[in-house]
Amino acid sequence: MTTNLASLATPAGAPHFHYEGSQLYAEGVALSELAKALGTPLYVYSRAALKTAWQHYAQATEGHHALVCFGMKANSNLAVLKEFARLGSGFDIVSGGELARVLAVGADPAKIVFSGVGKQVCEMQAALEAGVKCFNVESLPELDRLSEVATAMGKIAAVSLRVNPDVDAKTHPYISTGLKENKFGIAIEEAVTAYMHAASLPGISVVGVDCHIGSQITEVGPYLDALDKLLKLIAQLDQAGIKLHHLDLGGGLGIRYDDETPLAPKVLLDQVFAELKAKGFDYLQLVLEPGRSLVGNAGVLLTTVEYLKLTESRNFAIIDAGMNDLIRPALYEAWHGVLPLVARNTATTRYDVVGPVCESADWLAKERDLALEQGDVIAIESAGAYSFVMAGNYNSRTRPAEVMVDGDKYYVIRQRETFADLIRGESCLP
Repeated sequence: MTTNLASLATPAGAPHFHYEGSQLYAEGVALSELAKALGTPLYVYSRAALKTAWQHYAQATEGHHALVCFGMKANSNLAVLKEFARLGSGFDIVSGGELARVLAVGADPAKIVFSGVGKQVCEMQAALEAGVKCFNVESLPELDRLSEVATAMGKIAAVSLRVNPDVDAKTHPYISTGLKENKFGIAIEEAVTAYMHAASLPGISVVGVDCHIGSQITEVGPYLDALDKLLKLIAQLDQAGIKLHHLDLGGGLGIRYDDETPLAPKVLLDQVFAELKAKGFDYLQLVLEPGRSLVGNAGVLLTTVEYLKLTESRNFAIIDAGMNDLIRPALYEAWHGVLPLVARNTATTRYDVVGPVCESADWLAKERDLALEQGDVIAIESAGAYSFVMAGNYNSRTRPAEVMVDGDKYYVIRQRETFADLIRGESCLP
């Protein structure tokens, strides 16, 4: 089998990642130039792709009472956060470290929602001092602790209870969060009792309801099912004298990794806003927490082919990036596209693309038809979300650098780790 430029898959981040002739580009920068100048493995993001993804949400919410909060667990690089802050984004955080990051780039605390099942006292204190919009509380013990912390500080904690609607998001079980067996949220059958308890606590102001059913969702149905249950709950609370100010529908919109058809924000939100108006709930502010759909296709991981190992049963392209750099395939059996930085019209071979980490799970792509030579650099697509942010140092491997492309310029937004970085804080016994 031979390949040519016309037969190559359209990059998932197109048009921000695209071929010019045989060269793969990020905006106006040839990726082969970046690999040569900065080495590999290397994460590369497109500034224009971030802005385009944001505009899809901005257009979908225009004219409505809504707040879009970037789910920053998807990508927490300061440069990425700063871009969204400049665009007017709020932020969905899940730790004290994430709070510190968004404050460091000048984000508006009044646009920050604090999610997560295991908030510590010090994290609650920091968020109360900062003045975050609200805490998305996930259990009664957390609610009681937050009341104690806020009261001791002389503060009022604005609270939205995360309700688990028992809706199947029809996605990978590891990223499904809205079923009864998931650790997240308060069962919807127990929600009214939980809200009554919250309303009775000192230091607590009940302001909203929160729901997040999962990630990489490509259908409208699960969202509308969850919305229907939440609106019935809000009506019950209203009758009980508890008036909410916002409805947080979470995030979870999917992206294209392979042949998926992503759900456009406007397609979903037109139906959500119509439902809110039809049922008399359009006075509520709609809060959204997109992560993957804002950054997923805005990044690639560049990696060099170290060896081509041909065996009787399988062929392996052994690369310098491993599961410590991009764990999604090992963790979720996730599919990422693979593109050559320089396309050639030669015969292809079917390869498993594997890393140097000493684990059989260390693969980034399986059974891909590629025209490769030792020393080639390839791009692992759709690496803007849950990629570098989940990287680690297994096998004492240093983490990659990160770069942001802006037109025909690029900026190193995180230096490559060194061995000194790796052992900082360690010591031997005397």
